[in-house]
Amino acid sequence: MVAGLGFGTEPLALFAVHPEESLGRRYSESASPTRTPFQRDRDRIIHSTTFRRLKHKTQVFVFHEGDHYRTRLTHTLEVAQIARALARALRLNEDLAEALALAHDLGHTPFGHTGEDALDACLTGFGGFDHNAQSFRAVTELEHSYAEFDGLNLSWETLEGLVKHNGPLTDADGKAIGRHAERGLPVALLAYPDLQSLKLGTYASAEAQCAAIADDIAYDAHDIDDGLRAGLFSLNDLRPLPLIGGFLEAIEAKYPGLDRHRTIHEITRRLITAMVEDVIAAALARLAAINPLSSDDIRQAGHTIVTFSEKMAAVDAAIKGFLFPRMYRHPEVMRVRRDADRVVKDLFDKYVTHPDFMPEEWRRDLDASDETALARRVGDYIAGMTDRFAIQEHRRWFDDTPELR
Repeated sequence: MVAGLGFGTEPLALFAVHPEESLGRRYSESASPTRTPFQRDRDRIIHSTTFRRLKHKTQVFVFHEGDHYRTRLTHTLEVAQIARALARALRLNEDLAEALALAHDLGHTPFGHTGEDALDACLTGFGGFDHNAQSFRAVTELEHSYAEFDGLNLSWETLEGLVKHNGPLTDADGKAIGRHAERGLPVALLAYPDLQSLKLGTYASAEAQCAAIADDIAYDAHDIDDGLRAGLFSLNDLRPLPLIGGFLEAIEAKYPGLDRHRTIHEITRRLITAMVEDVIAAALARLAAINPLSSDDIRQAGHTIVTFSEKMAAVDAAIKGFLFPRMYRHPEVMRVRRDADRVVKDLFDKYVTHPDFMPEEWRRDLDASDETALARRVGDYIAGMTDRFAIQEHRRWFDDTPELR
């Protein structure tokens, strides 16, 4: 048994986020007598309208229709399962890790990253579009289910993890860094009045880091699975890849003549297991090196704690390098992407020109003469659409809607 490894029965580690120490919510609420703050957050996310829409949002476009390809919802559930496994092993707060995993893609547009790129182009000059920031906006403003507030009124720790799960957004002086250095912080984040209270210059909790690396693990495994099933590449194409090529050889040696479906599943399950075990071992080593005594020690560590070892990071990079030209930029996938791009841009232009075509609740309190406010409202509306609703709306207003298949 690995020293320090958790199996769900041990007390939380000192460096975990402890629910009794939560910094609370933006709008004060009575505590639940039966749930911790993070269990409550998880439940609110699952019951939200935005979460339900993930069922009909594209994960990665494949030109081949099929019921077994991942949607944004099935991807999210896989991320949540992996995040919980990591949190359990590291004796972190599983409920917080799960809540963050469940919320991390709430801001995704219809048609996957194609829709995001299209909407970002439409909003050039109006602050652009960022799906991570839109996830935050969904849970702080766009959900309109509760009588006393907009959004879901999630705990500080969940909001912090949602904003910073990929690392700090600013330096110590508040200047945007990383991928935000050139354009500045996303407008969808800046609209939140208490943004600076989330300590944008530090790392997030270890629980948030679990959700972030679980996203990478899920992507690698299920994109290989979906790509193989769609016929975008073959099992033989995988042989040169580090780790995966070895898995394929071992499977063929142990199970001669195994059918293709089972072979694919064996590869993906072994990949997930190897990556999860690598992250746990690497995180335990990093934790031992800094000996954190609180969750704030994780935030102040100056680097990510819960992530791949250098060796596995190279495997991850090789997998992504393999998938990019063969799946994400496959000619058939690109053809569908071009059609999806047109659907989003057509809808944006239509609603900006005719805001009265949007439902009444989206026009309420809107000053259509304010060009920026109108563009941002249309962006919020389109970002919340499912694939099929976007196509339905395009057919409603246009005579030449593409098939997207």
